[in-house]
Amino acid sequence: PGATVIDVGIHRQADKSLTGDVDFDSVKSVAGLITPVPGGVGPMTIATLMEQTVDLTEWRQNG
Repeated sequence: PGATVIDVGIHRQADKSLTGDVDFDSVKSVAGLITPVPGGVGPMTIATLMEQTVDLTEWRQNG
């Protein structure tokens, strides 16, 4: 036990709810940490994309 499981997959169920690709019940006995879906890596992805957008804009303006 103690593995960190980072679930980056996301899909919509028939009832319109969002779920990840990791089968929580099958990994919970060996995982110390599991990222939630939704709300896990999504905010970090958005923050990274915004940071890169700002960096590129500054680079283009300053040469």
